[in-house]
Amino acid sequence: MAATDEGTPSIDHPLLEPDFLERRLYQLKLAGTAANDHTLVCLPTGLGKTTVSLLVTARRLDEVGGKSLMLAPTKPLVQQHADFYREALQIPDEEVVVFTGDVSPDDRAALWDDATVIMATPQVIENDLVGSRISLVDVTHCTFDECHRATGDYAYNYIAERYHVDATDPLVTGMSASPGGDEEAILEVCANLGLREVEVMTEDDADVAEFTHDTEVEWERIQLPDDVIEIRDALNEVITERLEKLKELGVARSTQPDQSQKDLNRMRAELQQLINNDQSEGFKGMSVHAEVMKLRQAVTLVETQSVEALRRYFERQRNQARSSGASKASQRLVSDPRVREAMRRAESFDELHPKYRKTRMLLAETLGLEGGERVIVFTESRDTAEALTEFLNTSFDAKRFVGQGDREGSDGMTQKQQQEVLDAFRAGEFEVLVSTSVAEEGLDVPEVDLVLFYEPVPTAIRSIQRKGRTGRQAKGRVVVLMAEDTRDEAYFWISRRREKEMESELRELKGMASDLEAELDDAQQSLEAFESGASAASGGSKPASESGTSSGSQGKSSQPGLQDFVGDVGDSSDGSNGNETADEGETEDGDFTDEPDATDEETATVETHEPSAEGDTVEIVADQREMDANIARELSRREEIEIRLETLEVGDYVCSDRVVVERKSVADFVDSLVGGDRSVFEQVGAMARHYSRPVVIVEGEGLYEQRDVHPNAIRGALSSLAVDFGASILRSENEDDTTELLATIAKREQQLSSREVSVHGEKGAKTLSEQQEYVVSSIADVGPVTARSLLETFGSVEAVMIASEDELREADGVGEVTAERLREVIGSEYTGTGSAASSSANE
Repeated sequence: MAATDEGTPSIDHPLLEPDFLERRLYQLKLAGTAANDHTLVCLPTGLGKTTVSLLVTARRLDEVGGKSLMLAPTKPLVQQHADFYREALQIPDEEVVVFTGDVSPDDRAALWDDATVIMATPQVIENDLVGSRISLVDVTHCTFDECHRATGDYAYNYIAERYHVDATDPLVTGMSASPGGDEEAILEVCANLGLREVEVMTEDDADVAEFTHDTEVEWERIQLPDDVIEIRDALNEVITERLEKLKELGVARSTQPDQSQKDLNRMRAELQQLINNDQSEGFKGMSVHAEVMKLRQAVTLVETQSVEALRRYFERQRNQARSSGASKASQRLVSDPRVREAMRRAESFDELHPKYRKTRMLLAETLGLEGGERVIVFTESRDTAEALTEFLNTSFDAKRFVGQGDREGSDGMTQKQQQEVLDAFRAGEFEVLVSTSVAEEGLDVPEVDLVLFYEPVPTAIRSIQRKGRTGRQAKGRVVVLMAEDTRDEAYFWISRRREKEMESELRELKGMASDLEAELDDAQQSLEAFESGASAASGGSKPASESGTSSGSQGKSSQPGLQDFVGDVGDSSDGSNGNETADEGETEDGDFTDEPDATDEETATVETHEPSAEGDTVEIVADQREMDANIARELSRREEIEIRLETLEVGDYVCSDRVVVERKSVADFVDSLVGGDRSVFEQVGAMARHYSRPVVIVEGEGLYEQRDVHPNAIRGALSSLAVDFGASILRSENEDDTTELLATIAKREQQLSSREVSVHGEKGAKTLSEQQEYVVSSIADVGPVTARSLLETFGSVEAVMIASEDELREADGVGEVTAERLREVIGSEYTGTGSAASSSANE
């Protein structure tokens, strides 16, 4: 944010740049609470949630020391926070570091030690914690931005759990403009992050009102032309027919095309159950269900977006149907006469879609007649964002703003491109930003005169964040386009209802910190398990009785408010005292802090995940790609186990210099037998070449009920892995069982057998027979079984090498193709790497 205007009161603090942050009483109050306890800060978008977190960070760094960690869900948001903190804090710029996937793990480990403030995406910090690359011991303030994401398996939950346990003197702040749609959702976020205080301010609060302006919310009803309705009706007719097939299977209860997503999800679950029971109807039904989903997407596009967006979607479906390995659903979709007619109508539609027309008119009013400077148009569809940008550029200066992922027919934007577009928009270099959802959360998009919703948003959280882009410095306007008698209307009313519910819930939570603490108490007990040595606690926070502070007088005395920032703030209208003052500033990110102030001696005795002094820690190396499962996370929670993350050449887990483990679910195991890029035999063969004790863990139930593979074929594969490759085959029920197996194997290898961990393995010297088998098996990748057959037939490696193609076919397991490939490799002239590279380039 820019420096304060001359004469505007600013915040004074040893670590803050002079005259940089404008003093706002509501921010000071919020920061005062957040400095005393783990606090959820709820503040409308654009009113300075990031500033609240900054003030707490400055106070903690000045008085407690250590490091500050701020987490945000996207790379642009992380970079934005870093830029703001570098401007605001009087610490060297190089001590404010950015951790994203663009920074290598080794570089992150080195940067962490010298950094004072770390801005990071949560997945990176989660990986570094699991891999023991960093320690949270010295982190004295942790902020979770856009903390409403702290649900399910999101990385915020694991980081919060580790932070509460590992940090010597932790404090957490959670920041969001919209933490959840109901009390249960908000309490879940608080429990997952260990928050005990909730501070809510709305635009109706006196301290906030002077910094906000009315935002008019208008909705414009759009009537679709007959041609568009006919396209929609034709697609709905096909959906109805497909639903009749699903009804015959007993999974669809209605054939109405406007099925709810909940009903569609239920149908899919029932079809999956049929598949699990090895009933062929399940496979057929799942294909029909996939077609219904594709058709529904087409209907949504033509109803709520544009015919141009539908054309682009149809083109992608045609390309998919032509590709090798195309699904039957894609092929049936594009071959259905009614769908083909809808495609033809879409291609021939040359009118201007009414939403396009209305968008152009509203922009002309705002930018032309009313003298506005900037407009943001939000849309759910990247196709629409691209087509609409192209259309608007005939009358205005417009640019698109989309995510980083590329897809067929649509290039994403790199982080650098996103930053360049935002910088240009802030500088007034163009008038209209057409954005997908990537700009919703926290990005410092400048004040605009109009926010146009190209379609209603069905969730309260996203709607609130979008509307937060206007009405900050001057009166703003929000317009929502709704196509009549379409899903637009349903989404709009859902959004309005949920927003009102959320506002009501926030008001109810306001000022009830003590009640919230009691409700969260049960969830927070989980962290006690860490302190008592349990191995697998779940997320939560330390109980107040063990953290050295509370929301009462004891906590207040150990960590007073932020009065040092403001000097004499003066009497507040609500009777707040000096301990409730804080600092202020302004950025539009949501922040989230949660952690007790701990100065008591008992806090310093909390165990951390550092290796124990007794030397009884065992190490397991996990493949980076295994982070999709929870196994590495669960192992990292154990005091006696240290996890190291690497990209392994073979296997998923290394437990010693001789034991490597390949983990496969029953479905993956069977899939690797019948197809895929790399069979389980190749994988285990590679493991056996590097490690003397390869282990395969087959995880889950129903091994002999997968796909249409005969049980004897699976038994044969298991036998081959054990007999031909020397692999140990272990079964586990689930991820938890696999976790226990890995821990047990590693302890036996490293503690009982005194073996070390090596990612390169340590196989003993091969016998002469093994060396001969290895040489032959490496020719044209024939494998160990075929190699053994060839050696038994011809007696020596030399005899195999000089055998003719006809003679090679005499060996068991060697057919025409294998024999031809062997002779080609053995008898072809060596062309050298230069020629090979040239040949490859020509191809």
